Amino acid sequence: MMYPYVKYSDETEVVFSNIYIENGKECIDVHFERPTESGFDSIRIQLPTYKITVWEGNYNEKEIEFFKQVVQNSADLFYKYAREGGIKIA
Repeated sequence: MMYPYVKYSDETEVVFSNIYIENGKECIDVHFERPTESGFDSIRIQLPTYKITVWEGNYNEKEIEFFKQVVQNSADLFYKYAREGGIKIA
């Protein structure tokens, strides 16, 4: 399951996964995606390794660095909200 996190002005939407176990560690995938004329630009970063597991389309290096910072700065929140079944908005 993927949960919504935020949508940026360039239409990039950020979603995150449930917690899953890989190599004995709790992991989460944080996915960034924006629509284009020919499909989508996508990047997926795995927690806790911060490894990029998907990179398709035309996100540039500056955008990728921004996404890495978002994931690093929000890692605790991603784990918290994944445990709670997503962000609860009234």
